[in-house]
Amino acid sequence: MDLSPAGRFAPSPSADLHIGNLRTAVLAWLFARSTGRRFLLRVEDLDDRTFTDVGARQVEDLAAIGVTWDEPVEWQTTHRARYDAVIDRLTADGLLYECYCSRKDIAHAPRAPHAPQGAYPGTCRDLSEAERAQRRDETGRPPALRLRTDTFVYTVTDLIHGSYMGIVDDFVVRRGDGVPAYNLAVVVDDAASGIDQVVRGDDLLSSSPRQAYLARLLGYPEPTYAHVPLVLNEDGARLAKRDGAVTLAEIGVERAFAQITESLGWPATTMDELLAQFDPERLPRQPWIYRPD
Repeated sequence: MDLSPAGRFAPSPSADLHIGNLRTAVLAWLFARSTGRRFLLRVEDLDDRTFTDVGARQVEDLAAIGVTWDEPVEWQTTHRARYDAVIDRLTADGLLYECYCSRKDIAHAPRAPHAPQGAYPGTCRDLSEAERAQRRDETGRPPALRLRTDTFVYTVTDLIHGSYMGIVDDFVVRRGDGVPAYNLAVVVDDAASGIDQVVRGDDLLSSSPRQAYLARLLGYPEPTYAHVPLVLNEDGARLAKRDGAVTLAEIGVERAFAQITESLGWPATTMDELLAQFDPERLPRQPWIYRPD
């Protein structure tokens, strides 16, 4: 497998891509191609709320808009052994522990004065075996696995946001239903594919410190990040189906591409024309307010 530097786009097939997703995909492609990187496409379909037919349409829409990739599309569900091997390694190193907390438990748990807001409070971190057995009996559900971290915060450097310090609590790496968690799967997949540039929406900026911390812990290179502004509706909320014509099938390929390029300030009719104009320093820093025709 070619492990030369690469960028990627990694949608979750829970719904058809809207104009905002497509714009982010175009930007991820531009960042990669402008730096001589390969570009890869990964469908993140581990969650049971995702659908194979939706993923197939996402791939078709990306190709239609002009996004190209250098290797066959990867589907996360084909790589369960990859994630299990990393979880086994972390378990052997004593870095994971069982957690029986529900979201309600976490929300109402007392916190140490120095714990960041929103961080897991460590309720199950130091349970004895007898206490774990008691929690198993009380909850009647299989535990999640959390990473035993050694810091509360971690700093990453983002090409758009600069230095960003975010929470690194004892985050989940495998859910109670046995599914590898997003923060683990994305790190393992990126490393396995040689992805060293992560361009995605800035709603995911807060997850980057956890992922960079895990990458360092596993001995993987930390990727370069660029979290780009989202596309919002006229009310300033995240774009959704209720906002009208937002998918490629509704807008049309030619019009959607024109809307994306105009929003970036680089009008073009092809991806190559867009690439010739691309300058990360001139990338809009504010959200694009989308107004359907």
